[in-house]
Amino acid sequence: MKNLFKIALSSFVFAVSIGLIQPALLQAAPPAPPTPQQQACTGAGGAWDPATSKCASAGGVELLGAGGLVGSIINTLLVIVGAASVIMMIVGGIRYIISSGDQNAVTSAKNTIMYAVIGLVVALLAYALVSFILNGLAPPPPAP
Repeated sequence: MKNLFKIALSSFVFAVSIGLIQPALLQAAPPAPPTPQQQACTGAGGAWDPATSKCASAGGVELLGAGGLVGSIINTLLVIVGAASVIMMIVGGIRYIISSGDQNAVTSAKNTIMYAVIGLVVALLAYALVSFILNGLAPPPPAP
């Protein structure tokens, strides 16, 4: 009888200990930290879709990546700035030609050309930087 009581008591203690330990074993692992792509997506106001590894806005438009909305807007603005720089170089060249030797007009035309070249260089560097960043934020290609 005494042994039966010890067995019952040890079984009870064992069952309680398993019951107390089991919830800790069944807890889900903490979520993985967000990737830079996910952080950029949520920072841009989008929602990251883990199934497709794409960032979409509330309307379903892809925000980041090679064909994303952000890249399209930035590329369009850079083309406009680049075209304006080329037009200003042409205007500066015309002003230089028609300056008729007036030193103030020549200086003004040279400054126009110089600032247009600087603007074109800045636009090209901005394009390279934006392309580098957007390619870095694009989701990785799917595994074969």
